[in-house]
Amino acid sequence: MKVRAITCFFDPCLNEPASTLHQLGQLCQRLKHRLQDAGIEVQTCRVATTPFPLWLDLTDEHQAVQHIRDLEEEALSRGFDYLGIGPALLTHPDAYPIVIPILDQAQQTFAAAQIADPSLGVSLKALRACGEIIHQAAALTPDGFANLRFAALANVPSGTPFFPAAYHATGHPPALALAIESADVVLEIVAQPLTWNEKRRVLLERFEIFAANLTALIIPVLDSRVVLAGFDFSPAPFPSPTCSIGAALEHLGASPLGSIGSLSAAAFLAETLSRGRWPRSGFNGLMLPVLEDTTLAQRALEGTLTIKDLLLFSAVCGTGLDTVPLPGETAVAQLTALLADLAFLSARLHKPLTARLMPIPGKAAGEPVCFEFAYFAPGGVMALPSSSLAEGLIASDEDIFLESFNAPA
Repeated sequence: MKVRAITCFFDPCLNEPASTLHQLGQLCQRLKHRLQDAGIEVQTCRVATTPFPLWLDLTDEHQAVQHIRDLEEEALSRGFDYLGIGPALLTHPDAYPIVIPILDQAQQTFAAAQIADPSLGVSLKALRACGEIIHQAAALTPDGFANLRFAALANVPSGTPFFPAAYHATGHPPALALAIESADVVLEIVAQPLTWNEKRRVLLERFEIFAANLTALIIPVLDSRVVLAGFDFSPAPFPSPTCSIGAALEHLGASPLGSIGSLSAAAFLAETLSRGRWPRSGFNGLMLPVLEDTTLAQRALEGTLTIKDLLLFSAVCGTGLDTVPLPGETAVAQLTALLADLAFLSARLHKPLTARLMPIPGKAAGEPVCFEFAYFAPGGVMALPSSSLAEGLIASDEDIFLESFNAPA
């Protein structure tokens, strides 16, 4: 197990950015060295703000983008690897068009945009806006890599330490949370000749011990002005056969992943994580990032793992559709329809879901795709069937409210 990210959070309206980034940067570096001295690898340090429409003047695009670039430069100078500026909000529709120039000009900055909110419903206008963002972001670089730094958010609360979904709660003091890379431990345990209940017990013990050790290491160096929000044990993978959540699912019997029985394995692991007793921040659910996982990427290339499988798993897992490689010619209407399925699923099940979709320029469904990026495995472009939904049902600017299964009778 490793720490994928120490993620710090702050509100630029409440805390002056330069001095706060200095304070948080020092804290993050102290904590990083303390964890590494204890034998725990820390891969990245990140900082996220409250949603950018709440503190960024959007009336002048050039000045707004320059503000983000200045904030990014300040964050990098303080030892952070990445900056997250949170989502464009349904309440601020003028924020969506500025996402593309930000992604284009601030190379270490992650952004997001809401497509659904518990109190505002599913926004059909925002679905189309996000479809446009993904389509345009794919053309920012020859390989479509800019979409790594953007996600559409459906009913996602503040506090998750995983990017691009990370953002801080408005009006709250600075905080930090840790994102854990733990697919290696999940794979190690589920591969053992144990019953499913025994696998669950051993896995929870390992995670709870690791969380307790982290807490004991963090508390002595934690600044009194910074809140420890908790840990996200969504089992992030690494593109190695020994750190694959896809391989873990197949060890549970879902082989090849996408075959009948896969949902049972996914639901079992997701439910196991929901039982964990540790300070919780973020999803703490099953994470299935296609291009970050050797097995998932391979099954996508083989065609046994499909978009519909990923949507089905989203009903029981934690994060939704993540690093999904799509054909370069994917139309905005297709992207919008896929985002609609995710948003309506999120609303009906009353659960947070995200979509990080990556159309690959020049690539068609079934073709191999490979990035020179340490966190990506070679995979294959996934087919996305055409859809008329965007020209029909979701062509209006309505907000749609769905009563969830969990709503009180």
